[in-house]
Amino acid sequence: MRTPLAGVVGWPVAHSLSPSLHGYWLAAHNIPGAYVKMPVRREDFAAVLASLGRAGFAGVNVTVPHKEAAFALAASADAPARATQAANLLVFQDDGSVLARNTDVFGLRRSLESEFGLATLENQHAVIVGAGGASRAAVLALCELHVAKITIVNRSQARAQTLLAALRPHLTTQLDLADFAEWQSLAGGVDLLINCTSIGLGQDTHFVLDLGLLPPTARVCDVVYRRGGTQLVHTARGLGLFAIDGLGMLMYQAVPSFAAFYGVTPEVSPALRHRLEATTP
Repeated sequence: MRTPLAGVVGWPVAHSLSPSLHGYWLAAHNIPGAYVKMPVRREDFAAVLASLGRAGFAGVNVTVPHKEAAFALAASADAPARATQAANLLVFQDDGSVLARNTDVFGLRRSLESEFGLATLENQHAVIVGAGGASRAAVLALCELHVAKITIVNRSQARAQTLLAALRPHLTTQLDLADFAEWQSLAGGVDLLINCTSIGLGQDTHFVLDLGLLPPTARVCDVVYRRGGTQLVHTARGLGLFAIDGLGMLMYQAVPSFAAFYGVTPEVSPALRHRLEATTP
């Protein structure tokens, strides 16, 4: 039997926890497979994908900056990928074609559901900060969780309008836009705040919105993950707010990827979380 091969493609990709995550499940299920990091520049992405399919890879996970290109290059796509116009999972089919999937929607939904509880999210008002690819996945995840209203807060209203136009045909939930100047009047009615910007991932860790304006029952989620939590998570917890980082989303989005690559559906467990927390940059 051929050894199942898979990996993660991005630029940069050195910080990725995906090899540790999939490696944990490979060992747990005694699967003689491999999962590797592959740094690939934008201009090389299409050529590398074609070569990986011929080399016998089952598929790859895709991270920044390739998610939109991954969707565009695929022959077919699942509904979340079509709605977000982005894919973080490519599966190489036996006929040589490529299937694009977006498991970020599933990953965020399951993380919010498991860590905050479904009952605390239904019919609530959620605010998403940012209007990029992660924000699109967050909107769809929140719709699946039946929140009553979603407000996108972003510096560029033009980019936010583009997101709104792209997603409205897929939504039943009310979706509004706001700019940073409106935060003071908006914050008091927010039940859930999700940061979908890259603040906290690099050197810039200052979150521009005042979390002290949120009600004491509000919950905060940062889709960024790093060892010990991001500054946003620390600030929120310091104010007594229930806050989580993106590690849960990372683990849950990997479940369908592992199943597609290796034929086994793994479980997200406390032991896996502990393993990744010990290796998170």
